Amino acid sequence: MFEYIVKRLLFAVPILIGVNVITFSLFFMVNTPDDMARAQLGAKQTTPEMIQSWKVENGYDKPLFFNGDASGLDKIQHTLFVQESLKLFAFDFGQSDSGRQISADIQERMGPSLAIALPTFIIGLVTNIALALLIVLFRGSRLDTITMMVAVAIMSVSGLFYIIAGQVLFSKTWHWVPISGYAEGWEGIKFLILPVLIGVFAGIGAGMRWYRSIFLEEMSKDYVRTAKAKGLTDIKVLFGHVLHNGMLPILTGVVVVIPTLFMGSLIMESFFGIPGLGSYTIDAINAQDFGIVKAMVFLGSVLYIIGLILTDISYTLFDPRVKLS
Repeated sequence: MFEYIVKRLLFAVPILIGVNVITFSLFFMVNTPDDMARAQLGAKQTTPEMIQSWKVENGYDKPLFFNGDASGLDKIQHTLFVQESLKLFAFDFGQSDSGRQISADIQERMGPSLAIALPTFIIGLVTNIALALLIVLFRGSRLDTITMMVAVAIMSVSGLFYIIAGQVLFSKTWHWVPISGYAEGWEGIKFLILPVLIGVFAGIGAGMRWYRSIFLEEMSKDYVRTAKAKGLTDIKVLFGHVLHNGMLPILTGVVVVIPTLFMGSLIMESFFGIPGLGSYTIDAINAQDFGIVKAMVFLGSVLYIIGLILTDISYTLFDPRVKLS
């Protein structure tokens, strides 16, 4: 187990380097250090001296990937990419271009992101699996057909529609919950009800179809026919055998998602004014704050890799036949 984890972590290094190369390339194809300086200085008239001073202060005066003025290894080392990437691999996110400590911001905003993501994930998972089992129990019936039509309809509508419709209906029309905002502690529950419900509802269509296909595949296997031949009812077969044996493909989607919950939801947090990591990333992109952008992309990649490793490890817990190598 330990050797497997070390091997996977070593394999992750070139992946993270590649992610950084793409992030740096794409960002600086769209923005130049001069544009970033003007955005951060915020002055109506910025002089070339002010721009150059800001670039030197924040390290953007160096070449991106190759320093032609240096010699030897310094041609690579004295570049923006190497100097900033080395900090990331040490989990030193440094300061944002606006001067704030990124690590402190991440710790502060992680709570609001989890406050939305965890309830949405847990409630959505339980709801989707329960509905999928119910549909499989009545497979081939009119209920199955109607439910699948509704699921496809839900999937076909943009998540933005559910957000806007929910705000108009539950907040502006019925005044049941606040339209946006956030508060700590129990006071914050009223701000989380609507985004959590919308998140769960928007994911029902895809989740229900996914779990239904898993359970239907299991229902066609020999052990199910054997269990029925022994006199077990469909309910006992579903909950006693099919659900357990369907856990491996379910874990593929579930465990990978868990680490990414820390990153928050970009759209949901922005529309509901939740000060989480999702809105933090959107604000950084709008402000051309590369310090935050590169940190969030790197952190997201690390969490995704951790999720893949946890998925492989969890396989061995549900199926001893699976061996890690």
